[in-house]
Amino acid sequence: MTKPPAKANKDNLRDRVLRASVDLIDEQGLAALSMREVARRAGVSHQAPYHYFADREAILAGVAERGFDLLNQGLSAAQQEATQAAHRIELSAIAYLTFAAENPSYFRIMFRPELVTLSKHRALDCSANKAFAHVPDMVAACIEAGLPKDVGAESLTAFLWSMVHGQACLIVDGLMVKLFPSFAQDRDKAIADFARTARRLVESTIAQARRRSRKK
Repeated sequence: MTKPPAKANKDNLRDRVLRASVDLIDEQGLAALSMREVARRAGVSHQAPYHYFADREAILAGVAERGFDLLNQGLSAAQQEATQAAHRIELSAIAYLTFAAENPSYFRIMFRPELVTLSKHRALDCSANKAFAHVPDMVAACIEAGLPKDVGAESLTAFLWSMVHGQACLIVDGLMVKLFPSFAQDRDKAIADFARTARRLVESTIAQARRRSRKK
């Protein structure tokens, strides 16, 4: 039997360790994560994870990196599907919220700086920047379409991101299901309704700006 390339073995083991880590966090919470337990679940020796992860934080950094890569893929697909600037906001919000709802363990680790320091992990920092870059790009497209920029592009970016991210946190923490029956009954519809509201907010603001401009 032909032996697989060394890199393939390495990538496969790293993937198994990361998958085992996420499964463990999903089932028992972050406190249960340990190098030994991850190795047991991955079906490798207790020393094997150390070949690819120096410590527990390195595993968390790997999980967060994969999370940002998955989020970036979803946001990239949304950008390609969108037909105009405000539509990009809507589809990107759906992608962001759906990712959070379906990957709560990834989401929690990605945005916990006390667990993982971005500056210490170059690959993670790069993945995070790629995912976040979609937000200012969307805002720039909306400004080009007529969204007023008098408050500044950075403020608009912060507003739109915090609005969607805040909703994502409510989803992950279970508060949306607890407080809003419509969300518990049909999560996907509730996410789509929220995203459509964000789109209409942008479209309404652009329309008002255009009306004011015509009156001058």
